[in-house]
Amino acid sequence: MLPSLKIPIRFRPALVDAMADYSGKKFLADLSAGVTVGIVAIPLAIAFAMASGADARAGLITAIVAGFLISALGGSRYQIGGPTGAFVPILAGIFATYGSFDSLMICSFMAGVMLVLMGMAGLGKVIKFIPYPVTMGLTSGIAVIIFSSQIKDFLGLPIDGLEGDFLPKMEQYLDNLGRINGPTLLIGAAVVLLVIYWPTQWQRRLPGTFVALILSSLAVKWLNPIIFAKAHQTVLTIGSGKDKILSGFPVFNLPHMHRSDLTTLFIPALTIAMLGAIESLQSAVVADGLTNDRHDSNQELMGQGIANIFSSMFGGIAATGAIARTGTNIRCGAVSPVSGMVHAVTLLVIMLAAAPLANEIPLCALAGILLVVSFKMGEWHEFKRIRRIPRSDALVFLAVFALSVLVSLPVAVGVGIVLAAILFIKRVSEISEVTALDISHPATGGRPIWADDSWPDGVYLFRVQGAFFFGSADVLETSFRRAGAKLRVMVLLCEDVFSIDATGLIALENLNDRLKKHKRHLILCKVSHQPLEAITESGFLEELGKENLTLTIEDALERARSILFPPES
Repeated sequence: MLPSLKIPIRFRPALVDAMADYSGKKFLADLSAGVTVGIVAIPLAIAFAMASGADARAGLITAIVAGFLISALGGSRYQIGGPTGAFVPILAGIFATYGSFDSLMICSFMAGVMLVLMGMAGLGKVIKFIPYPVTMGLTSGIAVIIFSSQIKDFLGLPIDGLEGDFLPKMEQYLDNLGRINGPTLLIGAAVVLLVIYWPTQWQRRLPGTFVALILSSLAVKWLNPIIFAKAHQTVLTIGSGKDKILSGFPVFNLPHMHRSDLTTLFIPALTIAMLGAIESLQSAVVADGLTNDRHDSNQELMGQGIANIFSSMFGGIAATGAIARTGTNIRCGAVSPVSGMVHAVTLLVIMLAAAPLANEIPLCALAGILLVVSFKMGEWHEFKRIRRIPRSDALVFLAVFALSVLVSLPVAVGVGIVLAAILFIKRVSEISEVTALDISHPATGGRPIWADDSWPDGVYLFRVQGAFFFGSADVLETSFRRAGAKLRVMVLLCEDVFSIDATGLIALENLNDRLKKHKRHLILCKVSHQPLEAITESGFLEELGKENLTLTIEDALERARSILFPPES
């Protein structure tokens, strides 16, 4: 019988505690930070959405709706949410495969439900500890994919039907290098240089990316009809396509979901949920490090999930916590989740008032910004460290990175999770063991060297250490066989067992059954909290008998004596 599942549902957003001592002074600090982060978020929300296959308005709606709810309902005081680079490859792949914006909204909705369930199940603390090589491999792979996807717009290559896979895409670029649009490359390169070299001291109040969009838009608006058009090399803008940014409030737009979508889009949605969980919790951890605060990981997942559900209902795409924007929020003096809510309101005001102006933004400027973002996003220093880290970690990092770039992100996430589990099992098994404390010595007359004369023959003591799971079952079986026919009572000393899983419970049940079959007995001694709770809830304690659960070795010895030498009736 397996232990029952407990769902630790506790819904308490960080905003609730932040409001306990809120004041006008704190609001002014949040207002200033929120407006600044809102301005920072404009080019990123537009760029990430368009790179994902959606239109620019969908990016702004996502940053507004999801950004507001992530701050209002999440578990971090400083988290800023919205579209991020992590979702670009998977969303672009979904759009390329299914060819409709509805598929993006459905995936976001399903991912939101999954995130809520993850938070309700208490998985926030587990996801935070996915091994470093897995997360770094994914991050670097995503950076390469984003970088490769922006080369077309950055160079102004007239390619129709750009390939989705990395290697075929690179071949297309090489085949079309002779068709580079000079003005487009010039504007894009200027944006890259401006973003990179924009003075740090100005970044807090006037972000370089925002300035780059304004200047590039003005340059293209002025030069396109005067110079570029005459050279037949017009620089394309957002408004050049069919999807122009329209002003107006986000409209409730529930995606049309069919039963078949639940199976067809399940894996992409799960990938979005896992990436969103990993990135949002990483961002929350970074925020904690910058502020000495402590976030609630499960609440953060539930807040992220609700935000994604409502984002899809208003025509948005997937969103998660954004590390760079969260860091900017903190550096600008934010003190509570109100700053993130102000950031969302700022974006709404800008979209209502200035959406038509955004149609003048050149695509090469957005591409330039994403090239810089992807370069900063990649964990390139990890490649230099490969020879200095354990070989298993290096192989996991390279495998996840290669799968992300050359195969697909869902495959990389799936393999990464499996490799994470294998790494965990490997490391736990290295500290988990069953040690026989029955080593005899001729000088003691065959008795264990640690036992005195009061220890009865036929009683064998084993110390179980670490996690008792399926890796320990074989060791326990080996210990049983080693004891041989002399064994009459087996005592397991469990004070150093910090965890037991279902396979460990089954191994104990099987061991107890085998001992009973041969008229032998099992005694558990010094069982710690989690294993004791597990064997109680599973019903094994009743099967074992409470009298065979002891607090000390002395109690175990007395119990063994009573078994071997029962009092005369």
